[in-house]
Amino acid sequence: MILVLRALGVGDLATAVPALRALRAGHPDRELVLAAPSWLDPLVELVGGVDRVLPVSGLDPLEWSGPPPEIAVNLHGRGPRSHELLRATGHGRLLAFRCPPAGHPDGPAWDDAEHEVRRWCRLLDWYGLPADPDDLALARPAPDRVPVGVTVLHPGTKVPAKRWSPARFAALARHLTRHGHRVVVTGSATELGVAEQVARWAGLPATAVLAGRTGLADLAALVAHARLVVSGDTGVAHLATGYGIPSVVLFGPVPPSRWGPPPDRPRHRALWAGMEDYPEWNGVGVHPTMAALPVDQVLAEVDEVERAVRDDGAVAAQ
Repeated sequence: MILVLRALGVGDLATAVPALRALRAGHPDRELVLAAPSWLDPLVELVGGVDRVLPVSGLDPLEWSGPPPEIAVNLHGRGPRSHELLRATGHGRLLAFRCPPAGHPDGPAWDDAEHEVRRWCRLLDWYGLPADPDDLALARPAPDRVPVGVTVLHPGTKVPAKRWSPARFAALARHLTRHGHRVVVTGSATELGVAEQVARWAGLPATAVLAGRTGLADLAALVAHARLVVSGDTGVAHLATGYGIPSVVLFGPVPPSRWGPPPDRPRHRALWAGMEDYPEWNGVGVHPTMAALPVDQVLAEVDEVERAVRDDGAVAAQ
């Protein structure tokens, strides 16, 4: 049996998809258990290849009662806490980044600047399990309870510094609505206020606010059948990548080179103002790199991803 630790969120799980599939392909006959928050279960099903989820809350001790796993895999971090959490299961072998303080001198060295997808692929490559960083596709759920063909604006993120202005999201929504988009605003229950603010300022009906009304399964279905997604650097952006839905992702202060969509996919565009002109920040509110992204630039990128869709359609029709 293989136990994999990835006790994080939607984007974190989505970026670990190629690594999970490499483990599945390398050990097709072993049970694959993923230690992750239970609310991610619907997304785990869309990833495929995982036999069961072991519910966890952050890096709290694992409730492990079975025999020691033959292989434990740390797809969570560099250690030592995550390494030690897996060691407590009595595993036979640990696949993880090098961490001498945790008694793990094996494994490759950590690279802070590395893209999150490639980081975990490199880890498994090091242990002889080839992983394809482009293998990001998710199973497409049926849109049983969600609208189809909508443009999804997702103004919230867990990190305040990474949020684009609600006023700019509203301006974007107004423009897109005038040009034939059916706009909806998504978010968690805690982001309902900002979603309602965006809709109100944009003149959208109350029914356009889906924040707090969609569980993860419905959110995945909504994105999978959307026309367009515009969001900050958060889980919804990774769902758009997994489904090949045109997306514009707004980055700051973390660059897209670490968390962005694959740069060779024209349907996905990442915007980042860079850090060179914003060396100082007091740590309060929105980071200056986000505030530096104007609505016009986002609209230009929307035009680019929609042009890519039209070009794909023209090629397919030939």
